[in-house]
Formats: sequence, C-alpha cells, structure tokens
Amino acid sequence: MKVAIIKYNAGNIYSVVNALRRLGVAPILTDRAEELAAADRVLFPGQGNAREAMAYLRSHGLDRVIAGLRQPVLGICVGQQLLCRHSEEGDTDCIGVFDAEVKRFRPERHEDKVPLMGWNEITDLSGPLLNGLGPHPYTYFVHSYYVPLCQDTVATAHYIQPYSACLHKGNFYACQFHPEKSGETGERILRNFLDIDK
Repeated sequence: MKVAIIKYNAGNIYSVVNALRRLGVAPILTDRAEELAAADRVLFPGQGNAREAMAYLRSHGLDRVIAGLRQPVLGICVGQQLLCRHSEEGDTDCIGVFDAEVKRFRPERHEDKVPLMGWNEITDLSGPLLNGLGPHPYTYFVHSYYVPLCQDTVATAHYIQPYSACLHKGNFYACQFHPEKSGETGERILRNFLDIDK
C-alpha cells in the first residue's frame, strides 16, 4: 500500500511518520500532485497557524490538489481545520471539503485554559474510522480552535462546549486530536484508516 503524507509548512509530520512505521507502513512525504494522486491513502497532519498554512498551500497549488483527491484522506489537528470552509484564525478561507467554520475557544471560567492540551474523552462515535474503540476512548488534544458540531460530525468532544472531535464526508476523514500521540486508541484509528475501503 502506498501511503503519502502531505508536505507543507505545518509541523508534527514526523510523529505521524513514526506512528505509521510502527504499523509497518513506510509513508512518503511529498508535495507533488502526481505522487499524492497515486497514493492509496493520504494523510494531512499539521500544527501551526491556519492563515500561514493556507497561504503556503495556495502558493503551491496544494489546496486544489487536496480538494480533488479521491482516495481516503485523513486530516489531523490543523489538517482537519484546513479541510473546513473558513477559520477564525486570521479570518482565513480554507479548502472547503467540510461546510463548517472553525472557531476559537472562548474561556467562560478561570479554569478554562486555551490552548487545550491533554487527554479528553470522545463520544457519539460513528463510522469506520472509529470502529472497535470501546465505550469511553480518550485521545490527546492540543488546540486553540475547534470545529463546531455539524452534519459531518462523527465523534464529539467537550471542552467549554461540545465540538467535533472527528469529521467524515465521502472519502475525507478528519480528527481534531492527534492519533499518533493517543496510545492504543490512536493506533487503532490509524489502522482503521489504512483498512478503510474506498
């Protein structure tokens, strides 16, 4: 199986590479349209600023390439946010696979810290990405922005308010948390992604 990771100006790519290697997969890092199109699976991870990331993707034509992919695609963290229509971070138009607007957490109490960093339960699971996770899975989050609940939500997390932990539409899957840092639960999610039928 050919697995590609989209190479762009957002961090955290190598922890995803290492997580896939633990599953016996040797991914390629690439920003070349023909290599992404030829892959059986494409991962779109990221940490960083949405506005800067979208400027880079547009300048390299990768926004159009990503939107046109037909194989299973998995967005991770900022990758999930960039697959949405718009982000409040830098008032940024994004790729638009998911019809949702990314919002910034607004603390309501003193103990509400932004960014959210740490383990959080995900609930209301549905779809093949989340098969076999058990009744109360926890995953690792690091983020200041979130995707509100929407028609494409397939898992929910709660911090300050409920929000989308995972999205799914067609061949596009996405998670706000970091499966590569989420222990056995994250490993199962990555394995599920590799096993998804087109």
